[in-house]
Amino acid sequence: MRVRSLLAAVAGSLLLFLTGISAPSPASAASLVEVTNFGSNPGNLRMHLYVPDSLPDRPAVVVAMHGCGGSGPGFHQSGGFGQLADRHGFIVVYPTATKQTAMSNCFDVWSDASKRRGGGSDPASIVSMVGHAQERYNGDPERVFVTGSSSGGMETNTLLALYPDVFAAGTVFMGVPFTCFANEADFPPMTSKCVNGNMRRTPQEWGDAVRRAYPEHTGDRPRVQLWHGTNDTLIPFQLLEEEMKQWTNVFGLSTTPTSTDQPQPNWSRQRFADTAGEVKVESISVQGAGHSLPMGGMAESAVEFFGISG
Repeated sequence: MRVRSLLAAVAGSLLLFLTGISAPSPASAASLVEVTNFGSNPGNLRMHLYVPDSLPDRPAVVVAMHGCGGSGPGFHQSGGFGQLADRHGFIVVYPTATKQTAMSNCFDVWSDASKRRGGGSDPASIVSMVGHAQERYNGDPERVFVTGSSSGGMETNTLLALYPDVFAAGTVFMGVPFTCFANEADFPPMTSKCVNGNMRRTPQEWGDAVRRAYPEHTGDRPRVQLWHGTNDTLIPFQLLEEEMKQWTNVFGLSTTPTSTDQPQPNWSRQRFADTAGEVKVESISVQGAGHSLPMGGMAESAVEFFGISG
């Protein structure tokens, strides 16, 4: 009994001691924030920004774009880039498209303005967002990247063509080549000449479209990673080959890969490297996947391709 009483007394004293100590407050959690005044916005886009609690002095900036019918906050929840930003310490810019065509909230890749550097449409708005993030958080101008799914993937190709001096690399999920769409009437998949599985041009023709977008550019081009599901019925798998032809031609590379492998059992990767051995273009076929990328480690693979994963 004496032992039990002693233990009870000790336990009681310990409880009083612990309750007298304030529990440490939980660390503040980063949250998605909308930015309304980020600069020139000819595309009338919305901007959301995700800034992790811990950042290096010169953080990388990643633009991540949703598909038609989506939103920046929705892609933040589903795309996986926010969690990777927490882990690796980079900023994520989430544009939200507002264009209403036959489909809602699609990024403009069909108008003349969207195909011109400094034009009055979505690409110019997104570059304004990048500038705001860089200025506000001392972003590293050498480490700006862009990615997107479906409509966002199409816009990724557009930004890489128009602004090779802004972006160091891009990852395209389920996209189409730059200038694939002739106009707004050509955009809806059900009637599109671009998205009907029969759009074929030569590598030279596709490459010339990119070179005409910014003919004064003489510097390095952003590296490109391309993803597509073999069972995609909305944006046909064949367009992955057209994208590959476009970007290998821009880099002056052969359409024959310099290496092939399978990073995961259902991923078939082709790599296209220059004479120095640097991979400039990656093309990844996802066996059996439909119009549902990114998923299952693909965002992490994109961040590794950017070179900001640790």
